[in-house]
Amino acid sequence: MKVAFAQIAPVFLNRSATLAKVVDSIRQAGKQGCNLVTFGESLVPAYPIWLSRTDAARFDADDQKEIHARYLHEAVSVEAGHLDSVCEAARESHIAVVLGIAERAEDRGGHTIYCSRVMTDESGKILSVHRKLVPTYEERLSWGIGDGAGLVTHAIGEFTVGALNCWENWMPLTRAALYAAGENLHVMLWPGCLRLTQDITRLVAMESRSFVVSVSGLIRESDLPKDVPYRERICNSGEVMYDGGSCIAGPEGNWVIPPVVGKETLLSAELNIEDVLRARQNFDPVGHYARPDVLRLTVDRRRNIAADFIDDDQSS
Repeated sequence: MKVAFAQIAPVFLNRSATLAKVVDSIRQAGKQGCNLVTFGESLVPAYPIWLSRTDAARFDADDQKEIHARYLHEAVSVEAGHLDSVCEAARESHIAVVLGIAERAEDRGGHTIYCSRVMTDESGKILSVHRKLVPTYEERLSWGIGDGAGLVTHAIGEFTVGALNCWENWMPLTRAALYAAGENLHVMLWPGCLRLTQDITRLVAMESRSFVVSVSGLIRESDLPKDVPYRERICNSGEVMYDGGSCIAGPEGNWVIPPVVGKETLLSAELNIEDVLRARQNFDPVGHYARPDVLRLTVDRRRNIAADFIDDDQSS
C-alpha cells in the first residue's frame, strides 16, 4: 500500500484557506497513486502556539479571550459540513485521509475546542473522530479533555490503521488499546518538531511490530496573516516555530523515510504487509506475547456528553 504524509503549514487561524491546502495535498497524493494521506495535529485551523508565547495562564485576560474567540470562529465543526471539501477530494481521488483538526464539538455545546483527528475512507466517508484524551501542559488552556470514543482502528487496504494525537502516543495503555484492535499501521499526528518524532517513531514501531507514520505540520512567521491578534507577540520576523520532522519507520525500527525538516513536502512510500507478518514471528504484543490471564486492559469507548435528555414524546 502506498502511504503519504503531507507536511504542510496552516494559513494560521484561517479555516477555509487551510482546508484548501489540505484538499490540494489530497489530490496530489491521489495523482501519485497513494491509498492513504496523513496530516499533522490540529492543522486546521492551527496549533495554538500563542499559549506558550503570550503568558496565556493569566486569568480572565482580555487578550486571551480575544484570540480564543478567533480560534472558535475558525475551528472545524464536522456537523456543519466544514470537512465536506475534504471528503469530496478523498472520494474523487479514491484515497483515505487522516487529518488533525481543532474541533468545535457541537455535541458538547459548540463552545469548546477539542484536538481531534478525523479519518475518512477512500469513498470520503468519515469513519471516526478521536478527541485527544489529555491536552498537554498549556494546551489545556485552549482544548477540552477528550474521551475514548475514537480509540478505534479501520481497515484501509490491506492494513488496519489507528491514529493518535501528539503526546497520546506516549501513553502506553492508549497505544495498547489500538494494538488490541488489530492495528498494524500506526499514525502519529504532531504539530511539527524533530525532537518530538525522531525517537518515539522508531520506538513504537519496534514495540508494536507495525509501520509507524509520524506526520507533522510547520508553523513559520510567514504563515501568520497580518490580522492574527497579537501577531507581534507570537513570532519574530523570519522565525520558524515548528519545523516538521515527519517520517516513517518500519516494523523492526528501520527508517523507511527518515525525518524531514524545514520544508513543506508531500512524500510517500510503499508499505508491504509482509514486513509486519515477518516481524510478528517473534513478538506480537496482543497475540502470542500477551498474557491476558494476568494483564488485561479495559477501554471505555463511549462518547462523553454533558447531558442525557429524556423527553416526553407522547402526543397531546
